[in-house]
Order: sequence, then C-alpha cells, then structure tokens
Amino acid sequence: MKTAVSSLIIAVALAGAPLANALAKTTVSDAWVRGTVAQQKTSGMFCRITSASGGRLVAASSPVAGVVEIHEMTMVDNMMRMRPVAGLDLPAGKLVELKPSGYHVMLMELKQQLKPGDTVPVTLVVEDKDGTRESIEVKAQVKPLATTQHDAMKPDAMKQ
Repeated sequence: MKTAVSSLIIAVALAGAPLANALAKTTVSDAWVRGTVAQQKTSGMFCRITSASGGRLVAASSPVAGVVEIHEMTMVDNMMRMRPVAGLDLPAGKLVELKPSGYHVMLMELKQQLKPGDTVPVTLVVEDKDGTRESIEVKAQVKPLATTQHDAMKPDAMKQ
C-alpha cells in the first residue's frame, strides 16, 4: 500500500510540472548584465519581458547587489536623465524591452566585479491586476562593458 501511495504522489508531482510551466504568466528572455571594472559599484540588467495576462514589474533583487531598482532613462532638455520608478507596466501579450537608454534593472552597491562570461541571478517580481505576485528567477549573462543592446542581441553573443 505504501508503494502505491508513493507512486501516486510521484505521478501527481510529475504531472504537475508541465502545468506549472503552462501557468507561468510572465516570460523573460535574452537577459544580460553589463560587465564592470574593479571597484565599480553599479551596472544594469537588460532583457525582454512578456506577460501573457498583463501585469506590472514592481520589484527586483539579486545577491550580487545591495540595492536593486527599476530605472527609466529619458531625454529632458537635451540631457539624458535616469530615475527610479515604482514599477513598469507590462501590457498583456506585448513585448517590453529593458534596454540601455530606456527602462532597465539597476544593480547598485555591487558586492563583486561582474566579469564577462559570469552569470548573475536576478529575481523579478511581477504583480497582476488582482495583486497576485509572481517571482521570476533570471540568470543574466554578463557581457563586456562596452556591449550595446544591438551587440547583445546578435545570435553569437547570446551563445557565449
């Protein structure tokens, strides 16, 4: 009897794995972080986010940074300005790009140098219209300091 119950529990758990993926409301792709030089205390994470049912990116965290915020860069009076924002709307089914000179995740008070080829774990928190929060674990690849959005999206660059 114990074996039958154990087998049933395992079967239900395995059957639920595809269901959990199917229920994922938000997907993140092409995540990367700009590399740093020694003693540099800030960097940015960039990616593509799609929320199937819509939502709002409301928070982010990473073990490599003491402070992580969602930021926006805008041109004001011919000067580029960066500021934190409370969140970023993710319209249902629409691709939202976090990129240099736009919205991005700002990593501050870095605890280590971010070297090209390393991977940085980042957790993004998305809230739906009902207030339900979804945490998305992202593994962002560190790209060289001079990498641009265009460089990062090249097929060869994403394989590194």
